[in-house]
Amino acid sequence: MPGRTLAPALAALLLLMSGAAHAVQVGEVVIRGLGDDEMEDNVRVSLSLVDVGGEDISFRRLRYMIGVAEDEAREALEPFGYYSPEIQVEQSRANGRVDVSITIDPGEPVRVRNSDVAIIGAGNRDRYLAQDLADFEPGPGEVFDHRPYEAGKARISRRLAERGYFDADFAARRVEVTRADLAADIELVWTSGERYNMGPISFEQDPREIIHPHLFDRLVYWNEGEYYHQGRLDRLRTSLQRLDYFSAIDIEPRPEDADADRRVPVDVRLTPAPRKVQTAGLSYGTDSGAGIRLGEERRYVNRRGHKALAQLDYAQKRKTLTLQYRIPAFAWLDGWYTVSLQGADEQTRYVDTRRIELVGSRSGQYNRHLNLVASAHVLRERWAYVDQDDPDAPSEYRYATFSYPSLRAEYVDVDDRIFPRRGIGGNIVLRGGVEGAGSDANFAQVHARATWYRGIGERHRLILRGEAGHTWTDALVAMPPSLRFYAGGDRSIRGYDWREVGPRLGDYALGAKHVFTGTAEYEHYFENGFGFAVFADSGSAFDDSPDWHTGVGVGVRWASPVGPLRLDIARGLDEPDSPFTLHLDIGTVF
Repeated sequence: MPGRTLAPALAALLLLMSGAAHAVQVGEVVIRGLGDDEMEDNVRVSLSLVDVGGEDISFRRLRYMIGVAEDEAREALEPFGYYSPEIQVEQSRANGRVDVSITIDPGEPVRVRNSDVAIIGAGNRDRYLAQDLADFEPGPGEVFDHRPYEAGKARISRRLAERGYFDADFAARRVEVTRADLAADIELVWTSGERYNMGPISFEQDPREIIHPHLFDRLVYWNEGEYYHQGRLDRLRTSLQRLDYFSAIDIEPRPEDADADRRVPVDVRLTPAPRKVQTAGLSYGTDSGAGIRLGEERRYVNRRGHKALAQLDYAQKRKTLTLQYRIPAFAWLDGWYTVSLQGADEQTRYVDTRRIELVGSRSGQYNRHLNLVASAHVLRERWAYVDQDDPDAPSEYRYATFSYPSLRAEYVDVDDRIFPRRGIGGNIVLRGGVEGAGSDANFAQVHARATWYRGIGERHRLILRGEAGHTWTDALVAMPPSLRFYAGGDRSIRGYDWREVGPRLGDYALGAKHVFTGTAEYEHYFENGFGFAVFADSGSAFDDSPDWHTGVGVGVRWASPVGPLRLDIARGLDEPDSPFTLHLDIGTVF
């Protein structure tokens, strides 16, 4: 009896030792014949052999993995519509290592033969859902690719919920693939149920109430009993975010608590943001000297949601103080009534100027791309140009008073506002004044800027920028420097100093009636977020005829969390003051 018990144990031990002694290393796994990177990647991640690459495994385990490799590859090709591939698995052994080669002929794909995609119920009459059904892919005759099929199925299910069909469910969800015919028959049917309606909405501010609830009522632009749509709640969220009172906004519809009329109650929970936003920083400019920047904003001054801002930029030769008060506005378009007062003093080796400006404005968000601002300005400015031959000579000051209206439109339609790769953004300003009606001269101006972005592949970007400004006036001499156009500098014509291009008095730019500038820039980024750029800028600021100036250069880029950081070195090609200029800029330019 003891001998009979010991024999199987010895046999098992010998077998275990034999398996260890005959271990083999899995080498390279090569996939051939597909010609499609996405399919090849899917096959590779599905193979058990790839998971043990470089490891020592037993012959028994290796034989098993090679045996199932064909089935694993076949299953990995089905999501792309290939159900009948020819697969050949080969192995080569040398020096205790086994390399595996898998040759695949995907064959002909399965195509959709019949497609029955429909919605039964009230949703059948919804034109937006009808458009989603019409756009469903894959359609008859197209390759049965699982990716657009699953995406389309999820999109319609999501759209049903967004449009208030909370009882929607599948009545049929079936795909039948006939390999012999290379055909797929799709049956995908939803029952929508009845559409729900907008119900009562409640606002809760936690831990304390900072804004009077009546202000939020103005943001609710629908009436109870109207059809439910998620887009209405999304617009409410956007309006609350633009107010910048809250650090967290949670909007929760409760269809499970709807009443007999299918009215869905909505709960809005708001967490107040810190009341004060304080900023501080250091600055330095060649013309302005060293300085400090201080600012404080009150997100909410009172329970009516008013805001206040004070900002000081104090440098050795240039100083600016800005005071601003804003009141939320909801009539016609969401926006702000704003009153601001700004005083500026600049005393450089070129110019001695002081100005004070009072501005009243009304902004309004026309849609998600377009913001409009109408404003009225009262400007008082004093200026004098420093005599370059005798800087200590008394200055002969000129004075100007201008009161004028202004219209500004800002348009941004890009895929990413921080680092856009596709789209366009820009603004246009119209303003003008009448002599004797608060202004010292008749004038009208238009000033437009635009930037176009286009990604090329994953790491390349092309940027085109343009600027155009025109002034109609017969009294340019009476217009203060702040109402004239300039060119040169970081966001104008690199290769030339700030305001270098245009009419000049000695070394200082006088400002011009017109301006035209343009930029073409190419960027390449590496995996670590750094990159390089090459660019060419050209343009002119002029009174009668343009004197075109062009600059070219190269730069370093970093895709920072707050937008691209740009460090450029440029050379002007048309008699610049400096052989090279250095430019540092951050943020996206629109």
